[in-house]
Amino acid sequence: MTRFMAPMTTLCVWLVYMATWVTPFSAADKLTAYQVLQEYDFPVGILPKGALSYELDASTGKFSADLNGSCSFSLEGSYQLKYKSTIKGYISKDRLRDLSGVSVKVLFFWVNIIEVVRRGDQLQFSVGIASANFPISNFAECPQCGCGMDCLTLSLDEAHQVRSWRPFVSSN
Repeated sequence: MTRFMAPMTTLCVWLVYMATWVTPFSAADKLTAYQVLQEYDFPVGILPKGALSYELDASTGKFSADLNGSCSFSLEGSYQLKYKSTIKGYISKDRLRDLSGVSVKVLFFWVNIIEVVRRGDQLQFSVGIASANFPISNFAECPQCGCGMDCLTLSLDEAHQVRSWRPFVSSN
């Protein structure tokens, strides 16, 4: 019986060692939502700052990303974007499809962005009946809720107004 116990003890010690080594490594090694975008060849700037978590089914591409509340901002003074607190869709290399939770203001109406396709150095955003192309370099940095890319150029008074008005502004 003692001849059988030595290999069992060694096996138990090895299993405990592996369990303590593998669990912290895999938990600490989880990618951020922004890193996942990059893995699928998208720039980080298509998602605003403050993504708290995400879920991804790698076999289907189904994903969801959670922000710290809903979010709204203008880009280049002309495009107004609105993100819900949860964004969902399907991701594959160079393509986001069946999106929900992201909309753009066109004239006086909010329309959902339903697809984003990367074509070389361009991103094509589709609202179904129309699409628009933008240089991928425009999305190298993440916009910030409330002020987009102009956060550093706001005056103190403007920054206070952005923080005071919260219908679509995250607390970040």
